[in-house]
Amino acid sequence: MKHLLAPRALHVLERLAWSRTLLAFDFDGTLAPIVARRERATMRASTARLFEALCTRYPCAVLSGRHSLDVRARLGDSKVRFVVGNHGLEPGKKLSGHWRGMREVMHELAPLEAIDGVELEDKGYSVSVHFRRARSKTRVRRRIVAAIEALAWPCRPVLGKDVVNVVSAKAPHKGDALRLLQRRTGAETVLYVGDDVTDEDVFRARTLKRLVSVRVGRSSASDASYFLSKQEEIDRLLAWLLVLRENQPTDVDPPDSLGAGPDRA
Repeated sequence: MKHLLAPRALHVLERLAWSRTLLAFDFDGTLAPIVARRERATMRASTARLFEALCTRYPCAVLSGRHSLDVRARLGDSKVRFVVGNHGLEPGKKLSGHWRGMREVMHELAPLEAIDGVELEDKGYSVSVHFRRARSKTRVRRRIVAAIEALAWPCRPVLGKDVVNVVSAKAPHKGDALRLLQRRTGAETVLYVGDDVTDEDVFRARTLKRLVSVRVGRSSASDASYFLSKQEEIDRLLAWLLVLRENQPTDVDPPDSLGAGPDRA
């Protein structure tokens, strides 16, 4: 795993800027910082400005575990071309079946909310069981996973940061969704940036052609090829993608209004 903003990786950004490229991002923890209360998640003003500009120069997509309407409302004035919600399921076909299944799941998992710090989130076509505020997270996670494994509706758990997501067993994942978007746009190259376990479905997707996979936060357990050291570096990545797309010299830093350039150390 290599640092995408290191000088030796600049050729990767150049290839993205000069190719027919689809840029795709997770939202929470990637475009927006992780916050204690998920309803308050928002992009920093600098990120929103950069992302809005980026969407005018590249086809862009946001793939989130949130409902698509929820995440779209958090993207400001950006003219993002694709918004995929519910871990790759939405928009899609035969959603009514997934919706009916999640009604059963919400009913069966309701007793989990008796556990201190556990909260169920109904996202229509999937369910998230949050336990960020639970005291014994390891013990609580085991109880949540056991409850999901006992569900009558065929489901699969999707582990995340202090959350266990529940989707229908046959639901597509983010890797499936991004493969369809690559086919739809005819993109030669795809950049995907994500920070969570659910993003590994993209990182290990062998059907994606010329994928540049980037994880926010270095991890030896990830299948991503590159990493950003922290979420704040997303601004520098967006800034470089903008500058290089406009054929600016690559041996100088971008303008201050776009943020700092790649590491020089």
